[in-house]
Amino acid sequence: MKTAVIFGAAPIKSYETVKKYISSDDYFIFCDGGLVHQKVLDIAPDLIIGDFDSFDFSDLPENLHENVEIIKLPCEKDDTDVFFAVKEACRRGFESFKFFGVLGNRFDHSLVNISVLLYLKKMGKQAVLVDDFSEICVFDNQPEEISSEFGYFSVLCIDGSLEGVNITDAKYPLDNAVISTDYQFGVSNEVLKGKKKAQVWAEKGFGLLVKVLKNIS
Repeated sequence: MKTAVIFGAAPIKSYETVKKYISSDDYFIFCDGGLVHQKVLDIAPDLIIGDFDSFDFSDLPENLHENVEIIKLPCEKDDTDVFFAVKEACRRGFESFKFFGVLGNRFDHSLVNISVLLYLKKMGKQAVLVDDFSEICVFDNQPEEISSEFGYFSVLCIDGSLEGVNITDAKYPLDNAVISTDYQFGVSNEVLKGKKKAQVWAEKGFGLLVKVLKNIS
């Protein structure tokens, strides 16, 4: 099954980073203002979704009007455009997701888009969010790897209490630790010098793993 690649309207500075994560075989969904990235990347959308409050529907090229599936949403709704796109992709059977242009600008939308990762993880699906600084995913009791190609990584609690946290082959290892939402001490760790990768998992709960690109402070 193809990967659903979803673009939001937040700024993207490094399109070269985006290109490293996507493939021509992916299924591309552009949400409303995310269409600004379509022009730069020159990617043919498979699906366009939005209420078009941040992108003028009339600005769509004529070929997109005629040849691409468009779902136009009402402005007054419970789901954000990105969350609706996620639910629609799930309905169509996608098991793997990548997100771009979904962090930045409005903090509330950014936080909702982080919660999308948790939503998908609880459904047993794979999802990763990529911005100009990092690669972000949700982990549980299955070990998640962090390559030494990343500069730093942070382990955060986003769902109640994260218990039985283990981090191996890292500068700051953990053994059966607890990280709570009101005390986030798992920031700016590193893969142990001489090791190719570290691993993190938790016996109970869901954690957010932020892998920071090198040369980013």
